[in-house]
Order: sequence, then structure tokens, then C-alpha cells
Amino acid sequence: MTDQPQQQAQPLFNIEKIYIKDLSVEVPNAPQIFLEREAPQMEMQINTQSAPVENDIYQTVLTLTISAKIKDKAAFVVEVQQAGIFRIQNLPKEALEAALAIGCPNIIFPYAREAVSSAVLNAGFPPLMLQPVNFELLYMQQQQAKAAGQQAN
Repeated sequence: MTDQPQQQAQPLFNIEKIYIKDLSVEVPNAPQIFLEREAPQMEMQINTQSAPVENDIYQTVLTLTISAKIKDKAAFVVEVQQAGIFRIQNLPKEALEAALAIGCPNIIFPYAREAVSSAVLNAGFPPLMLQPVNFELLYMQQQQAKAAGQQAN
């Protein structure tokens, strides 16, 4: 009888929960801003943070801040922190980092987009459809900036 090599544990990636951690809407120049006829100029800021919750459980928070101006007046500011809790097991460190920086935000983003669109609509403005975000590109840019920063030291 030959010894069978122990099988390596299979990677596991499960969504445990997706939820809105925080949502705020501001319309600082209402009601006058609703009399403006120009389309608002939009600016979006995006941030992701991941942290362990307990063994093999991680939380990723995707923060989107959308600011809209008409002329020089703020039309609205919407900020959503869309979060997800994920069970991730048996991944090497590099793959885990990528899963948290790319995979988790890709799963969370459609929920954040819907929350922003609903908030903007409920604030009295036309629905806002955010374009997809390339989290893989953002992760690669962060890794390159980190590597460049280490080389500069």
C-alpha cells in the first residue's frame, strides 16, 4: 500500500453578508439648486479597505463619494460605505490580497451603485448611473506606487 499525498485544502470564497454600513445625502443649496437648468458636473472618489474580522472572515468596505456642482454651487454630495463580509480560506497571501482588493469590491460595487442611484433620485435629482470601475487596474496601480515608494527609500 502506498502513501497517498495529502490533498491540499481547496480554496474557499463565500459571501456571508452585503450591507450598507453608512449612507449620507446632502443637498446644501436646496431649494434654489432645483431652479438651475444646467446639468451638474460630477466628481467621484473611491476607496476600499479590507480587514480581518476573525479567522478566515474578512470585511471589505467600498466607499464612494459623489459630489455634484452646478456652476460653482454644490448640488448634492452622496457618500455610501457599502460593505461585505467574506469567508476566504486556503489562499496564499498574494492571492488573498488580490481577492480582497479586486474580487470583493467587484462584488460590492453593483450594490453601492444602486444605493447611490436611489439616494440621488430620492434627493430630487435625475437617477445617476455610475460607470463600472476596474478594481484590478486600481490594485495594480497601488502595487506599482508601493513598489516605487520602496525603491525611493
